[in-house]
Amino acid sequence: MAITAADVMKLRKMTSAGMMDCKKALEEAQGDFDKAIGIIREKGKLVAAKRADRETSEGAVKARVEGGKGIIVCLGCETDFVSRNSDFQDLANAIADVAIANCPADIEGLKACKMADGYTVEEAVEAQTGKTGEKHVLAYYALVEAPFVAQYIHAINGKLGALVGFNKPVSESLAKGIVMQVASMNPVSISASDCPKEVLDNEMTVAIQKTKEEMVQKAIDAALKKAGINPAHVDSEDHIESNTSKGWLTPEQADQAREIIKTVGAEKAASLNEAMIQNIANGRVQKYLKENTLEEQDYQMSDEKLSVKAALAAEDKEVKVVAMKRFSLND
Repeated sequence: MAITAADVMKLRKMTSAGMMDCKKALEEAQGDFDKAIGIIREKGKLVAAKRADRETSEGAVKARVEGGKGIIVCLGCETDFVSRNSDFQDLANAIADVAIANCPADIEGLKACKMADGYTVEEAVEAQTGKTGEKHVLAYYALVEAPFVAQYIHAINGKLGALVGFNKPVSESLAKGIVMQVASMNPVSISASDCPKEVLDNEMTVAIQKTKEEMVQKAIDAALKKAGINPAHVDSEDHIESNTSKGWLTPEQADQAREIIKTVGAEKAASLNEAMIQNIANGRVQKYLKENTLEEQDYQMSDEKLSVKAALAAEDKEVKVVAMKRFSLND
């Protein structure tokens, strides 16, 4: 049967697929719209499978808040060009609307939710993949439930967003300031007490190793200076060879420096004060927590020098942040 332009436009409105894809699907389905829709969906699945290994570093982050619930989602794609397309943005917004309407527990639950056109979210993402020929993924989803929830999406690129849950209502200015703090400063946890153990363990390991290396290097530098050798001239084998060829070191000094680095380094490493190392490392971890936990961070939205915890207390001594989520395509 003949496929008319009106038929093609009707299928395009139903599926948002390209004009040629709609025409080919109708021709293959001999004018049967239900079959044509199935063909277009299958095409989306095939394209998605072929491009499964592609990186999706672009996309759109969306957030919604209704009552004591907030959601944040990210629809990912391969290129910035596609992410700025109106169809892509419409789909990302539609998924966010479905997410806040259903508040599924996790990303798999969101994928199974029904869109207005009867597609599941997962099917809608696949269909968009078939339409553009570029991989699309539901890259992130999170739900926050709290007595009061604030949301923020970076207005310039729409690729960074955050949610913050409070134990009670706060002023609009404070809510905005705290959620922007989370978006910009990316804290690892709300407070030091709820910082993940694996993060603390890793920071302590790094701090101990760095402290040991500094103690050893300090001893080596002192020995080099005593021998009349500039530590900066012998801080690597490449520098030793280069500075010897330039005449800044004699061959004898170069050999002496190598011997000092080897022997003094080994002696100092074998006699380090473990208690001192632990104290210094603990101080470094505390500094890390101050800079990277929300309550202890300097509040960026105030001209005064105060922490986020102090900024909250200044408005209401009982108000606390009880939940936060953040996602960025640029991290």
